[in-house]
Amino acid sequence: MQDPTEVPTMAGAIDGLAGRGYTEHFMLRAGRLRGVDSGKVFAPDQVAVTEFYRFEGISDPDDMSILYAIETRSGVRGTLADAFGVYADPGVGDFMADVAAAPTSDSASLRAAVTMAPRPIP
Repeated sequence: MQDPTEVPTMAGAIDGLAGRGYTEHFMLRAGRLRGVDSGKVFAPDQVAVTEFYRFEGISDPDDMSILYAIETRSGVRGTLADAFGVYADPGVGDFMADVAAAPTSDSASLRAAVTMAPRPIP
């Protein structure tokens, strides 16, 4: 029997977070977080990660992704998705490495997740 608190898919996690007020969709543009719906732009020191979820593909272990639940200082709440592992966007990893984890989130796990994303060799 599946655990009732387990979130099996990214779509399920996004739906659950949206039901709790995480309705903005974020993307990274020019080293800043941009709200797709609102157009608002945020620096790393203006946002905090309140939760995150890692997903691994059932048929392909290389099909990994991570979903961040983010809250801004101004109260905007939303999600940012990225690949995890080899296909991760280095820009997202760099941005998230500068973002503070919210006091209620698991800071150590978040740092480990962010630092596991590969970085380009200079």
